Formats: sequence, structure tokens, C-alpha cells
Amino acid sequence: MNKNDKLKPAKLCYEHIGGKLGQLLLEALITKGWLAKKDPTSKNFYITELGESQLKAFGIDLSQIKS
Repeated sequence: MNKNDKLKPAKLCYEHIGGKLGQLLLEALITKGWLAKKDPTSKNFYITELGESQLKAFGIDLSQIKS
């Protein structure tokens, strides 16, 4: 088996992670309570207080996100 056969794709779409990896990341962040919606019908998510602390602990600089 070629080592490239074990690689999983991470698709970029308009400067964000798309594809299956993007979907799995989104679902995990929602399940962990790091992302939520103010209204279930909204297309937009926000970072919860728990998400903010955990993402910062993970080394993500949230100051790079536009408000």
C-alpha cells in the first residue's frame, strides 16, 4: 500500500475547510458545545464561551476572526 493511500483530503472552499472534514469538524464543535446558533433557522453559528476558552487552549488566535 502506498503511503499516499492513507492520506485523507482536506478541501479548501473560499478560504475555509470544506468537504467531509469540514462537515465532521462542524458537527464535533456543535456536539462539544463550542459552536451554537441563536436561532435554529439561522445559517450562522457563534462561538460559545466554552468554545472560546477551548479554542484558545487549542492555540487558535480568535482575534483573527472578524466580528
